[in-house]
Amino acid sequence: MALGSSRDLVRTQTEDKVVRLVNVEREKRRLGPLHVDERLRRAARGHSADMARRGFFAHQATRGPSPFERMLAAGFEDPGGENIAAGQGTPAAVVHAWMQSIPHRANILNADFRFIGVGLHIDATGPWWTQNFGY
Repeated sequence: MALGSSRDLVRTQTEDKVVRLVNVEREKRRLGPLHVDERLRRAARGHSADMARRGFFAHQATRGPSPFERMLAAGFEDPGGENIAAGQGTPAAVVHAWMQSIPHRANILNADFRFIGVGLHIDATGPWWTQNFGY
């Protein structure tokens, strides 16, 4: 296995662990699970990498696309919301941080959302996390 593909596998497994933890929180409240959508994952990964590369922490960079524009550009036709985080070293830590924040928690527990894509970017300043949600 090539080094790049090994890193990609670990990243995907880490992102999927976030999804599992999010679904545990939803299950506690009798909400249906979110299903991974690769288009949402692609949009989320791109945003995490963009924040790291350009050194900003926001849902939208100056003159950059909005979360909804990024999800639409990735081919997902019904975007719903986005959570971002930086610095949390594990899936459990980032989900815990999001659950402590009212707007982030609201996205995680939105009963109308059906799909999720988590994007992780790791570099010397990260990790950087993005969750994209869709209907």
